[in-house]
Amino acid sequence: MSLRRASAVAAAAVLLGSLATGQAPAAVAAPAAANAACQIPVGSVDAGGDLAHSTITATTPPTARHSTGQHMFTPGVAKLSSTWTYTVLNPVGFYDAAYVVLNSSLYYARYGEDTDGTTINSLHKIGGGWDKFTSIEESFYWGKTFRGAFYGMRNDGVLFRWTDGFKKVSSYPGFSAVKTMTLISETATYDTFLANTKGGALYTIRIPASTPMKPVVKQVRSRTWQGFEHLVADKCGSQSTLLTGIDKDTGSAYLYAVSHANGTSTVIKGLGKVPGTYKDPVYYLNTAEGNAPLFGE
Repeated sequence: MSLRRASAVAAAAVLLGSLATGQAPAAVAAPAAANAACQIPVGSVDAGGDLAHSTITATTPPTARHSTGQHMFTPGVAKLSSTWTYTVLNPVGFYDAAYVVLNSSLYYARYGEDTDGTTINSLHKIGGGWDKFTSIEESFYWGKTFRGAFYGMRNDGVLFRWTDGFKKVSSYPGFSAVKTMTLISETATYDTFLANTKGGALYTIRIPASTPMKPVVKQVRSRTWQGFEHLVADKCGSQSTLLTGIDKDTGSAYLYAVSHANGTSTVIKGLGKVPGTYKDPVYYLNTAEGNAPLFGE
């Protein structure tokens, strides 16, 4: 069973906010065709524990639609989140799910409406000690084969990868300069993150699926990227990336169109400042089950 399809079998009411039964969130569309402006659905957990949504369109300047959804968590407990994935149930119903760090523990969180009309609002605890991590993310590739992994960057610069439902773990040190990172590729043989450093550089970190874990790092830019506390990326077209950089100090977000990554030859076009204020504690990508895997590198 893939990580993305793991069951959430236990509730933890002390960490969950009261979730009112309501309308399903809008399904997250696949990236727009080449003849239309791409969009990136950026999600966040705000200070009150509500899930907020921003649909950002890659016009020049960018445009954005903002909304606030479920009250999901107790205020202040959410620290990190992976991508939230929307799944349609058969014959009716839906749920949205992600891995989240609440206080110092990792949970698999779900909310939605079950096939019998009852509310889904659950947390399944994975383990403790996650207050030492600065980024988490899940990858899932589907094609002729299926492959999934879960990643965590610890605050001492050690990058971890879990597979087989957290049963197998690999790690690699040397990333203490990384400030934040976002997934840009999910393939049959590797995953790739785009990461900025505290000194302002921008790198790709390709992680082959093989064991032992041996990441391949390439510099994309040497300076000016240090201001972003969060990076959120989604696919645009067949092999390019739409990137949102969030500067929480100023409450600003900026949108970039990024070509298929190839070291310093990567083309990055700044599309401008995104309307709105971006100061929430946690940011992540929203996607839908069945969307094509990322292929930005």
